[in-house]
Amino acid sequence: MNPSPFRIAILAFDGVEALDLAGPYEVFTTAVRMAQRLAPGAMDGAAAWQVDCVARTLDPVQARAGLRLLPSLDFTQCPQADLLVVPGGVVDEAVACPATRAWVARVATGAQIAASVCTGAFILAASGVLTSQRVTTHWEDIDDLHRQFPALQVEADVRWVDEGRFVTSAGISAGIDMSLHLVERLADAALAARTARQMDYPWQDA
Repeated sequence: MNPSPFRIAILAFDGVEALDLAGPYEVFTTAVRMAQRLAPGAMDGAAAWQVDCVARTLDPVQARAGLRLLPSLDFTQCPQADLLVVPGGVVDEAVACPATRAWVARVATGAQIAASVCTGAFILAASGVLTSQRVTTHWEDIDDLHRQFPALQVEADVRWVDEGRFVTSAGISAGIDMSLHLVERLADAALAARTARQMDYPWQDA
């Protein structure tokens, strides 16, 4: 019997920054393709990662600039994730939504890693997932994150911060760098480099 796939759940919500969501999605799905190309027929490891966009309902999600996205699962359908990725954008409604906070808290508790891109850190903090860790966010929102959650150790001028179970990135494109870092952590450096090369992306260190 094949082992259960490693599940990656990326939160989708109205107001999400399109690249905050699409960047990690592209990294992880490209890593799956590259792993399968390196080991045709492989049904384990990165070749078997399952990547889903998850929203409160299956209704279309409207990203910050108007792009409409279709989630693949809603909160009730999503199995426990091994990696939770929370993108940013205009997060006020997501932060204020009890169902979103509850789902994020539940999934993060059972996940190996909970990660955020940009202002997704506000959602993780409002959900009680981030409490006193070293974190980062978009440069414009550093002061607000520190003011709203003063127990957090908010760092500026970094691409991402890796605290083991909790990984946060700066704004927008930094989420791609963080996701490649996670590919390296979860698989190996060769797959991360191959994924960045396939994407024609100049991977930057933290």
